[in-house]
Amino acid sequence: MNIITQNLIGYSYSAEGTKTFSTFNPVDQSATPWVFKNATLSELKKATALAERAFFPYKSMSVARRAAFLRAIAKEILSLGEDLTRTYTMETGLPKGRAEGERGRTIGQLEAFATAIENGQYLQPIIDHADANRTPIPKVDLRKINEPIGPIAVFGASNFPLAYSTAGGDTASALATGCPVVVKAHPMHASTNALVTQAILKAAQDTKMPEGVFSCLYSNDYEIGSQLVQDPLIKGVGFTGSISGGTALFKLAQSREVPIPVFAEMGSVNPVVVLPEALNKNPTDWANAYAGSISLGSGQFCTNPGLIFCIQSPELDVFIHTLSEAFHQIAPTFMLHPSIHAAYEKDQAEFDALAKKVGSTSTQSPAIEGIGHGAIYQVDAKTFAANPRLHQEVFGPLSLIVVCKDVAELLPLIARLDGQLTGTILGSENDLQANETLVATLQNRVGRLIFNGVPTGVEVCAAMQHGGPFPASTDERFTAVGVKAMDRWLRPVSYQNWPDKLLPKALQNNNPLGLHRLINGTLIKD
Repeated sequence: MNIITQNLIGYSYSAEGTKTFSTFNPVDQSATPWVFKNATLSELKKATALAERAFFPYKSMSVARRAAFLRAIAKEILSLGEDLTRTYTMETGLPKGRAEGERGRTIGQLEAFATAIENGQYLQPIIDHADANRTPIPKVDLRKINEPIGPIAVFGASNFPLAYSTAGGDTASALATGCPVVVKAHPMHASTNALVTQAILKAAQDTKMPEGVFSCLYSNDYEIGSQLVQDPLIKGVGFTGSISGGTALFKLAQSREVPIPVFAEMGSVNPVVVLPEALNKNPTDWANAYAGSISLGSGQFCTNPGLIFCIQSPELDVFIHTLSEAFHQIAPTFMLHPSIHAAYEKDQAEFDALAKKVGSTSTQSPAIEGIGHGAIYQVDAKTFAANPRLHQEVFGPLSLIVVCKDVAELLPLIARLDGQLTGTILGSENDLQANETLVATLQNRVGRLIFNGVPTGVEVCAAMQHGGPFPASTDERFTAVGVKAMDRWLRPVSYQNWPDKLLPKALQNNNPLGLHRLINGTLIKD
């Protein structure tokens, strides 16, 4: 398949710029054959102007048409077949199975958002009827509903070229609510992005969406991304990446004449607390599970378990030994890009100076460039407390075991952690009941609390919370995964004493959409 390497501006391709870049094959350690031109400010302005022009007709479309658009995108992505998976693996060094799995998740997300808008609950309709006889002041008729906020800028993620990028959760959730999207493609997998962009373009044309409902810009520097966030026609931002990148975009958005929300999912070390019962019953099972979780995808997951807190005991020695043995059986794999690999090597060197290494992945291929050799380190509680660097995320297959004398020594360490996406407790129900303060302290620092599991693996469903206190995300009240991700791109609007036939259908008296609505404080459908 021909990969179009130009910027997509509405329904047209454009290549005004002069600066070019190519993506990189981490396995071959060579540039891929596709050359992209950095978008210009003029192209950016055309994209945002088209998005603003498309906003009203797109948000005014029937839910059925928007759902058909999302399903058409899913269909077109699937029809890319081997071209997509081959390009994905070439640009990432990740295996074909990972590409196929992420493609399936991306398609599943699009289908899920289509179904979610069809049931209408994202609108959250609320009706409070008038009461002319109320004293001393009559009550007016008030009705509230969620409305889309406007064009959204979405930044592709380095570690998920499909599920968190061009047609990923941010884009799909924004399109579902009625918001046009301008994607800033991640330069590490621009060719994968280009194929998905072609799929979205075909879906938009086939379903007769307004031009500008989707555009895509390429750049391998920070300028276009910065200008996109500051463009006055952009009304919200979705970002998945580093703390420094997300924080920079957040500050730019807040410094605008009219600030806008930035929903950035950033760094996390995903602490794991291992309580005594877990090691009394099945230390080997947990050691094997966590060896796999730490090394999964070369540790390049936002939910990688980077901190493991344990209580000193004879069983702990067995657990650490077994974890080290299981970890050593795992063959290291390629990291996404030389820059990511170099950063990981630098971080590992820092840990070498601060902690004791107790485990590493197989060293059968030590001379191959780009391989992420995994490492497990160990420190005591006092050393951990005294070294803030040990609290921070390492993007790669690395984890730190922190050994505490007892729960009393553990509690202040958990309390002083930065905000996290996840927190895990391994143990028994008796452990949970006996350590209520510990559970509450961990819950206060995370967005998702896991019992007897691994943090890697993020289920796409309404109950998922993928976000947490800063710096895990810029707004812990929202999730980046699951159908509730649509809440980020909506704002509530009230209608007071409005003529019934001119109200949005979700608020009309005869309930033409057949929704459950909160009416005078009671959730009913009739």
